[in-house]
Amino acid sequence: MSNAAVYFVDRHKDEGRADKVAFREVGTGRSITYGALSDMSGLAASALLNHGIRPEERVAMLVLDQIEFPVLFWGALKAGVIPVPLNTLLATPIYDAILRDSRATTLVVSAELFDLVAPLLDSPFLRSVIVIGDAPDGTISFEALMSKATGIWPAHDAHDDETAFWLYSSGSTGAPKGVHHVHAALRATSDTYGAQVLGIRSDDVVYSAAKFFFAYGLGNSMSFPMSVGATVVIFAGRPTPDGVIDILATERPTLFCGVPTLFAALVAQLEANGAPDVPLRLCISAGEALPEDVGARWQQVMGTEILDGVGSTEMLHIFLSNAPGDVVYGTSGTPVPGYDVRLVDEAGNDVGTDEVGELLVNGASAAGGYWNQRDKTRATFEGVWTRTGDKYERRTDGRFVYCGRTDDMFKVSGIWVSPFEVEQAISSHAAVLECAVVAARDDDGLEKPKAFVVVHGETPDDLEDVLRAHVKDRIGKWKYPRWIECVDSLPKTATGKIQRFKLREGL
Repeated sequence: MSNAAVYFVDRHKDEGRADKVAFREVGTGRSITYGALSDMSGLAASALLNHGIRPEERVAMLVLDQIEFPVLFWGALKAGVIPVPLNTLLATPIYDAILRDSRATTLVVSAELFDLVAPLLDSPFLRSVIVIGDAPDGTISFEALMSKATGIWPAHDAHDDETAFWLYSSGSTGAPKGVHHVHAALRATSDTYGAQVLGIRSDDVVYSAAKFFFAYGLGNSMSFPMSVGATVVIFAGRPTPDGVIDILATERPTLFCGVPTLFAALVAQLEANGAPDVPLRLCISAGEALPEDVGARWQQVMGTEILDGVGSTEMLHIFLSNAPGDVVYGTSGTPVPGYDVRLVDEAGNDVGTDEVGELLVNGASAAGGYWNQRDKTRATFEGVWTRTGDKYERRTDGRFVYCGRTDDMFKVSGIWVSPFEVEQAISSHAAVLECAVVAARDDDGLEKPKAFVVVHGETPDDLEDVLRAHVKDRIGKWKYPRWIECVDSLPKTATGKIQRFKLREGL
C-alpha cells in the first residue's frame, strides 16, 4: 500500500500509538489522538465520496491550523481526492484566480475566513462550499458533510507516483503557481531531512509558526512528526512575537519552526524582556536565508541552535541545511542526505568554488510540475534537476552561501552584487529590525543598491550615513546602498518571503 495516509496515519494504531496525542490546539482545549485521527480521516474519506466528489477531483482547503485540517487532508488522500491547501492570507481576487485555475469542485473554508470567498460561490467549477463552523446560506457545514459517512473508508491503493495533493507557490516573484506532488514525496522528506537532519523523535513536541498551507509548515507539522508519532501544537491565529513567546512558554515544545522575519522580531523582544524557560532542543528556519546576526543573537538568548535551511514548494521541504552541532550562521549549510545539488552559470555549466551560480537540486521529493503552465514547467524541471531560481556560492569548506534570487542579482561596476549580502550587513546594525535591497538606477542609468529599512529602538539622526559606513566596514566600500529609505514594513508573502519585485516596481 503506497497511500501516504497509511504510513503517516493508520500504521500508528497497529504500532501501539493509538492513544498518543497527534495534534492539540492552543486556546481551545481540543486535541486528537493518532487512533481518532485514523478513524476520523477514514470517515472523512467516506463522506467526501458520498458527497459526490470523485477521485482525482480537487478540493480547495481554505482552512486555518485546526484539527479539521489533518482530518480533511488525510481523508482526501484516503479517498483518492486531491486536497489543495490554500494560503489563508490572500485577497479575494487571488482566491478567484486559484479556484478557476485548479478547477476545484469543492471548497472547504474555516468560518473565520468565509467572507474572503463569499463573493466566489458562483465560481464556474465549484459544486459545493463546506464551512467549518457556522454555515451561511448556500453552503453546508463540515458536520453535515461528515454525517454523510457510511463507515470508515480504507485508504485506496495509491501508486507512489500518483498525485496526492497540490500546493500553490507563495508568489514571491509573481502570481502563485499550482504545484502537484505525489504520495511518495511526503515520505521522501521525512526520511531525509526529518530523520537525518532534524532527528525527529516520538517524544518531541513540535510547534511551527509556519502554517499547514505552506510546504515548510506541512513538513514541520504533518509529515515529520507523524512519521514517528510525535505531538504537534497548532494555533489558528497569526504568529505575532508576543503570541509565539507565550506559546513557547506554555506549550513547552522541543522543536520550534519559524521564518527569518519572525526570528528577527522575537530576538528583539527577547533581548529586551528576557527569555522564557523552554525545553527546546532545536529550532529551524526556512522561507529565505537567515541573517547571520539573527541566528547568533537567538542562540545567545535562547541557548538553542537554529538550523537554517533552504527548501521550496517545488521540492516540498528543505534540501540544503545546517546540521545540529555544525551550524555556521550566514550559510545555508550543506546538502541534506538524499539530495544532490549543482551550481551552474547562465549557459548551464557547473561553476567552481567561490563562484556564484544558480542552484539546481535533485531529490525524490521533487514535484511533478506546474498545473497549466507548460513553459514554466519545462524551464524549472530539467530531467532529475529542479531549478530553484536562487543564486549561491559554494565555499571551500563545502558550505553554501545565499546570494539572492536569480532575478534579484545585479552588477555594480561590472561585478555581481548579492542583495542578501548587503541586507545581512545592514541588518547587523542595532537600529535595524529588517531590510531589503534592490537595484535602482542613478542619474547615469547605472544600477546601484537601494535599501528599504525597518528600524526599531533608538534611531540615529544620521542613520543613512551610519548605515552606509557600517556596510562599507563589513563587506566593502563599493557595495554600500546609495539610497536608504525608511519604511514601516516590507511587502511579503504570507509565508514571510520578502517580495522584492514589488519594491523594484515602485522605483
